[in-house]
Amino acid sequence: GCAGALMQGVFGNPLAEPAVIGVSSGGAVGAVACIVLGLDALGSWTVTAAAFAAGLLTVGVVYAMSRSGGRTEVVTLLLTGVAVNAFCGALIGLLLFTADTAAISQVTFWQLGSLSQASWSKVLAVLPFAALGLAVAPRYARRLDLLALGERPARHLGVDVERMRIVLITVVALLTAAAVAVSGIIGFVGLVVPHLLRMLAGPGHRFLLPASAVGGALVLVAGDLAARTLAAPAELPLGVLTALIGSPFFFWLLRRTRRRQGGWA
Repeated sequence: GCAGALMQGVFGNPLAEPAVIGVSSGGAVGAVACIVLGLDALGSWTVTAAAFAAGLLTVGVVYAMSRSGGRTEVVTLLLTGVAVNAFCGALIGLLLFTADTAAISQVTFWQLGSLSQASWSKVLAVLPFAALGLAVAPRYARRLDLLALGERPARHLGVDVERMRIVLITVVALLTAAAVAVSGIIGFVGLVVPHLLRMLAGPGHRFLLPASAVGGALVLVAGDLAARTLAAPAELPLGVLTALIGSPFFFWLLRRTRRRQGGWA
């Protein structure tokens, strides 16, 4: 949730989300490679560590490829992220082509997102990185508010836009890679939660960043509870459930806002 709020602030687009810069697909490549190749150097932490490291590496590659002349254009960064996401998808497909039935089943469940495999040991493994990201993010709240005025006005007001973008993309990578490493890919939370809070309480990042973190946690816990109980004793894939329920609700909310305000939020 917090990573989604940062992405929307950095890109100046309320529909941006962490997956745009490749961290989720990169983490998926690392996890799928471990599962298909049978790697277990770190025991039960192997998949978690590989997903986290691959997610961070992918973001680094996206940023390096989109940088030119000492600057990074938002459009170039987004297009590079799209290309890298497609490449990661191709790598996952190639790995699945060589996998056996058991590995395919495990990969599919991981990609759909679930908290059933989460454990305190895995949480503790990524907790320092998530805590660091959550601690750094609020320090940039005021500068994100200034960036909302546009890059040029923000620079005139003393904001080092390029440096801030580097720091915040790193923070987004830390937060998202930590989440993906433990739970797999659970989409929609980083997109919808910040957007809903922005529509309800305004665009100020001093409130938006911590509220998005808490709101994302609440949505995830509620979704996990539903996933474990709606089809008990079976467990629904959490990522599928959040998209199935959240997408229509989000669309309804946008339509409702449009009718009230005469335009899209």
